[in-house]
Amino acid sequence: MGQDWGGPIGMAVSVERADRVRGVVLGNTWFWPADTLTMKMFSRVMSSPPLQYAIVQRNFFVERLIPAGTEHRPGPAVMEHYRAVQAGPADRPGVARMPKEILAARPLLARLARDVPVKLGAKPALFVWGMKDFAFRPGPCLPRMRAAFPDHVLVELPNAKHFIQEDAPQEIAAAIIERFG
Repeated sequence: MGQDWGGPIGMAVSVERADRVRGVVLGNTWFWPADTLTMKMFSRVMSSPPLQYAIVQRNFFVERLIPAGTEHRPGPAVMEHYRAVQAGPADRPGVARMPKEILAARPLLARLARDVPVKLGAKPALFVWGMKDFAFRPGPCLPRMRAAFPDHVLVELPNAKHFIQEDAPQEIAAAIIERFG
């Protein structure tokens, strides 16, 4: 299953090993070059020196984006888990680099936009989509997903935002079981 950067990463691996892929599960992600104003602006703003400082020194992704990207603020134990993973500035260069790569990864994403439908498009797919996501809104994203994977099932998560795994874990698990057994 790929969500957010897990979509392009998972698709990059899957197109190289398509014979080993039985099906695809994607949720609130993409695998094409950033071509919406939202994605381009997110990449540029989050790559700016003030936001890079906030990500590395103030744990901005964990402290601000996770709560903003969930329907209900995760509880203390969940937030502590995320904080432990990104415990200090030395742990955060990867998460700081991630938004820069949205634009920088254009060659990879262009290759995926071409190869995913050809090499994986005949596989059964499941899309589990947080319908209140500010990053991967259903209107621009789902038609592209549907076009790439004609044999798909869409499960709309009406109240889920970007971090669908926090907002609707039971619904996602049930949908995977229903689709793939």
